[in-house]
Amino acid sequence: MTQSHSADRADTTRIVHDTITAILPGVPREEIRGDRHLKDLGADSVDRVEILLSLVERLGVTEPLSRFSDVPDIDALIDLLRATRRR
Repeated sequence: MTQSHSADRADTTRIVHDTITAILPGVPREEIRGDRHLKDLGADSVDRVEILLSLVERLGVTEPLSRFSDVPDIDALIDLLRATRRR
């Protein structure tokens, strides 16, 4: 993994974590692990849409929200966000 690839993933991960904790303030940061789904963190469907809308806007992603519906966990969400960011 190159250093810029690593930094990009770390930056995206931080943004995802910041967004989740802003929308789900009762979730401790250490609970936001890559193998967890937003549902595992107590996010209902409205919370999940709010998280995704915030991430799409913040990261400049141009994909429709429906593209994120089958994301199995937070690691996959981060990978998809990174793959679909405007360069």
